[in-house]
Amino acid sequence: MIQRLKASVAITLVFLLSMTSVFVNPDHTYAAVDIGAKSAILVDAETGKVLFEKEADLTLPPASMTKMMTEYLVLEAIDEGQIGWDTTTQISDYPYGISANPNFSGVGLRQNKDYTVRELYEAMAINSDNATTIALAELIAGTEGEFVKMMNEKAAELGLPDYEFVNSSGLNNSHLGENYPEGTSPDATNLMSARSAALLAYHLTKDYPEALDYSSVPTTEFDGQTITNWNWMLPGMPGQLAQFSYEGMDGLKTGYTELAGNCFTGTAERDGRRLISVVMKSDTRESRFQQTAKLFDYGFQQFEKQELYEEGYQLDGQSDLPVAKGKEDTVAIQTDSAIEDVIQNGEGEQYTIQYNIDSDKLDDEGNLVAPIESGQKVGTAELVYNGEESYSYLMSDGPKTVDLVTTSAVEKSNWFMLMIGNVGEFFSDIFTGAVDMVKGWF
Repeated sequence: MIQRLKASVAITLVFLLSMTSVFVNPDHTYAAVDIGAKSAILVDAETGKVLFEKEADLTLPPASMTKMMTEYLVLEAIDEGQIGWDTTTQISDYPYGISANPNFSGVGLRQNKDYTVRELYEAMAINSDNATTIALAELIAGTEGEFVKMMNEKAAELGLPDYEFVNSSGLNNSHLGENYPEGTSPDATNLMSARSAALLAYHLTKDYPEALDYSSVPTTEFDGQTITNWNWMLPGMPGQLAQFSYEGMDGLKTGYTELAGNCFTGTAERDGRRLISVVMKSDTRESRFQQTAKLFDYGFQQFEKQELYEEGYQLDGQSDLPVAKGKEDTVAIQTDSAIEDVIQNGEGEQYTIQYNIDSDKLDDEGNLVAPIESGQKVGTAELVYNGEESYSYLMSDGPKTVDLVTTSAVEKSNWFMLMIGNVGEFFSDIFTGAVDMVKGWF
């Protein structure tokens, strides 16, 4: 009996201790996400809402996560008709030397052989091959140096906050010997923050979703050999690698150099929700996947998409605006669409709505001026979070907004009524002036 009591007490204490890592108070849930990587971020892919971050703005070497930018530019070149999946190219001395170097464990490219863009892309996206990446860069831009210029220009265009691309593969330039790209230094390395990597992954999967058709392939055949994806979290991985499998995982890019440590940009989709995560400078190959699983579990289990305000919502006390020179004195306003967001469990009541009327739509007295159309935009409704967490958005720091529109039309008053109104205003002004003058006498 005593032993059972001791066991029961011990179990209760363990339970309470574990719960304190999740619940700070009964009204608000905090996730116990202990991420061992130097830098990390978790983002909802649809809204861009950052659900978790740890030193996400540190600029670190991304290693082969660099290849996400190369993938983007290859897919863009295909989309614009510059090249096609069946376009062929041969391997120059530079990528051939990289492929022949056993330190880079490439797929073993051969010279004097035609390779299709599809073959080279698969080797790059699935097996993280460096030489095929360089060959694609040369095919698109002529030289890797010119391709690096394209990489940096595209990074600026996509709004990446922290980056510097010096080669297409993610190797250190010192690995490339005398072949390091023109315009860069021999000891340079690519640099990117976790936030930038997440934003790059967001654009890659949004602009070219076919990238996931390749990044989700566990194994494939290349030039008579089987190559394996370095993303061990993919369902269907062979042998013992299957222990890392994560439901819904379909990308995106691993990375490793001695300088960068173990990195991984992952993406997974469950029940119509896609998450993007980045971990940088993790200790081991295994740990980068373990940290990613923690982040995804947190995102899928602790957050859900909710409709917080329905379409046509009208805020109490601010549901209409005054109208000047119209047949009606006021016009009702409402949201033109529902306001949705991904929110943490139990935090729905922490969100309110705020109206922002466009000042350029109003006259000096704060009136809308007739005529007014039904459905005319007059401002925005802004979602406001009032809780204790600190959420940001990957694409911008601004809150989620929808348009405020009028619910009906208001015709302009006819000339006679406007004239009467103006006459009334004239005499009213005279009367007010006279009263003020008389008051001044006494």
